Amino acid sequence: MDLLDKLTQVHQRFQAMERELEDPAINSDMDKLRTLSKERRALESVEVAYLKYSRLRRDLDGARELLKETRDPEMRAMAEEEMKGLEESRIAMEEDIKFLLIPPDPNDSRDSIIEIRAGTGGDEAGLFAGDLFRMYSRFAELKGWKLEVIDANEGSMGGYKEIVFSLSGTDVYAKMKYESGVHRVQRVPATETQGRVHTSAATVAVLPEVEEVDVTINPNDVRVDIFRSGGKGGQNVNKVETAVRLTHIPTGIVVSCQEERSQLKNRNKAMKVLRARVYEKTQREAEEKYAAERRSKIGSGDRSEKIRTYNFPQNRLTDHRINLTVYNLAGVMEGDLDEVIEGLRLADRAEKLSNVG
Repeated sequence: MDLLDKLTQVHQRFQAMERELEDPAINSDMDKLRTLSKERRALESVEVAYLKYSRLRRDLDGARELLKETRDPEMRAMAEEEMKGLEESRIAMEEDIKFLLIPPDPNDSRDSIIEIRAGTGGDEAGLFAGDLFRMYSRFAELKGWKLEVIDANEGSMGGYKEIVFSLSGTDVYAKMKYESGVHRVQRVPATETQGRVHTSAATVAVLPEVEEVDVTINPNDVRVDIFRSGGKGGQNVNKVETAVRLTHIPTGIVVSCQEERSQLKNRNKAMKVLRARVYEKTQREAEEKYAAERRSKIGSGDRSEKIRTYNFPQNRLTDHRINLTVYNLAGVMEGDLDEVIEGLRLADRAEKLSNVG
């Protein structure tokens, strides 16, 4: 299938959506109206490109016919000059169209739920999980995003055994989705008396935040447990039972929230995480069912992959997915992630472009 065929398919889909949106009956189905409107906006730039490209192809055909039919040297020279300019425009336009035809990630504009868990390395892994949380907090601050802690389980020496938080703002998931995976740290721990470098790890999961219309959860499938909020070391810090634990019985997914003093607020936050996890599980199972090959490492969200190494003695960060190394680890830990994320985004784009053809 050549480029024009692909453009024509999108054009036909766009025209079909236009007809559906003009149907008065669509106004009574708000969910469908919202879905169609969103898809139409996503395809609008491709529709504009189709119209321009079709016109350019017609102009090229006209110039070829003129060149074929005319015998006048001056007219032939004019036709040849026109064809040359049109061919240059065609080549440039086709390159632009290839990028437009890269399927957009429908989750890119969503907010995100981030889960950081200490991995191998004992107390040092918990401290590193805390450092990653601070890094993302600074990154969010620089981007003007809002951060809200949903659940946290502190380590015995600081940091976190696990922390779950949300990020909301512009294109949060588009930037954060590349962070899913195993993050490895190499440094001398604060507890090390002989100055030896240790290796520890923490896992990061980035989930798109979804609305109720995106995933259906039957209330009868959710077991709700209420308990007292706990602090560092497990001691109870509230005498009132405000912490909430939700268990989704069909999938076995368990979500807890104890950050708020209100049981209702904790329940709402926990439900937000539960929806995101159920949505991600459903999406992952669908992809695994229909994908003939393993997904690309870029943006795959595979939490078992070692994606990045933070080497403190050498002030070096290496992202293993794209073989990117930067000697600005101190800056990265202060939230300066733009160079790394941009490198991942461009690699992802190049990978997808190769599939457009």
